[in-house]
Amino acid sequence: MHETLLTAQGRHLAFHRTDGAAPYVVFCGGLKSDMEGTKALALETWAKANGRGFIRFDYSGHGISSGDFTDGCIGDWFEDASAIIDMLPGPVVLVGSSMGGWVSLLLSREKTDRVAGLVTIAGAPDFTEDGYWQSFTPEQKQQLATQGYVEIPNDYVEPYIITRRLIEDGRSRLILRSPLALPFPVRILQGSADTVVTQDVAERLFAHIEGEDIQLTIVKGADHRFSDEACLALIQTSVEQVIRCAEV
Repeated sequence: MHETLLTAQGRHLAFHRTDGAAPYVVFCGGLKSDMEGTKALALETWAKANGRGFIRFDYSGHGISSGDFTDGCIGDWFEDASAIIDMLPGPVVLVGSSMGGWVSLLLSREKTDRVAGLVTIAGAPDFTEDGYWQSFTPEQKQQLATQGYVEIPNDYVEPYIITRRLIEDGRSRLILRSPLALPFPVRILQGSADTVVTQDVAERLFAHIEGEDIQLTIVKGADHRFSDEACLALIQTSVEQVIRCAEV
C-alpha cells in the first residue's frame, strides 16, 4: 500500500518507503515513467535484502500522484523530489534515471549538504533545450508559440505532449551551462545503444562535473531501458560503491 505526501505546492505525491539504514536511497524516475518500473522495483528488492532505507515515488502528473502530466515541468518535478528528500532522515543517495538524472543533478546542486552520493542511469540533463528545442523545426517552434504544445513520437509509450511551459521552465534549470562541483562520489551509467539519451550526453556530463570521485561506465549494447539482469546488477553495484565511499 502506498503512502501519500502533500507538498507545499499542494500536490499529492504517492510513494513507497522501505525503512532501513541511512543513507536512504532515493530513486528518481524518468519522464512519464512511474515508481512501478523495473529499476525502481529491483532497487527496492536490493534495499530490503540489505536493510537499506529506500524510497520510490511518482512525480506529480505521473503514475498515481495528483495532477496532469501536461501541466508539469522540470521545476515542479524537482520540487516534488525535494519534498520527498525533506521528509527523510539524514543523508541520501540519489539514483536518477533519464529525466530523473536531471532532477537528481538539480537536487545535488541545491541540496549538496543532504546528498551523500549520486548514480545517474542514462541521465538526461538539459534535454528540453538540447534535445527537444534544438531538434524542433521552425513549424514546430511556431506551433509551440501559438498552440502551446507539440506532440513528439516516442519509441516506448504514446507520443509525448511537450508544452511551452516545459521548454521555458527547463531553460531556468539547465545543468551543463555553469560549473557544477559535487563533493561526493558520482557514478554515471550509460548504454552505447541508447537512442533516446545518446552516449555523448553522458560523456559531456562526465567532463562537466568537477569532483574527486566521478566515474563513467559505458555498457556496450545497452539501450535506454538499461534493465536487463547485467544492467540491474551494475546499478546495484554502483549504489553500493557510492554508499561505501560515503561511509568512509
